[in-house]
Amino acid sequence: MADYLLEKNTVATRTQRVAISILGIVGWRVRYRPLPGPRGVIIVYPHTSNWDFVVGVLAKLAIGMPFHFIAKSSLFEGVTGATIGRLVRYLGGEPVERGTSTGAIARLAEKINRSDWYWMAITPEGTRSHKPYWRSGFYHIATTAKVPLGCASFDFVKREVALVDYLELTGEREQDMANIAAIFHGVQGCVPASAGPIALRPDEGNSQC
Repeated sequence: MADYLLEKNTVATRTQRVAISILGIVGWRVRYRPLPGPRGVIIVYPHTSNWDFVVGVLAKLAIGMPFHFIAKSSLFEGVTGATIGRLVRYLGGEPVERGTSTGAIARLAEKINRSDWYWMAITPEGTRSHKPYWRSGFYHIATTAKVPLGCASFDFVKREVALVDYLELTGEREQDMANIAAIFHGVQGCVPASAGPIALRPDEGNSQC
């Protein structure tokens, strides 16, 4: 998939070129295939380190798309949140209360559908530490809004961010998750032992972001 490699001479803006240059200095590259439509959900995997945020922001700037992403609501609260929250919002972050389920899912799906352009990135592990299951919020948002799912990988072995694979979820969870797992096969995060298995809780009642 070398055709999808972003290079300074193939992008449109100075910001993209600067971001690609910074990533190149530290040995990283970005592969990107154009989005399949104006609205969708992107899952980012694996999420094992705070370095993911730094690499992710640079990759976002390199791609040049105004992606939104879910951030925990505590970042926007209190005195510290007044400063950090403004920065996170500027970068595309939106607060969500972790553990809220059906109401948040419906609101986010509605927000996507009523927007002319809206792609939201979510880390389905929900934390940098190892968890046995993914949070299913991404799945319910994408199926409720009836939008494509993009799969963004952060591979610290290849030092590569890739967003080239998109899926249309069928609602058949086992098959959809098998397709997602195939896309992320072999990808290693910054702390491999902290990466959770690509699976949803079988008996999950409440969907969580």
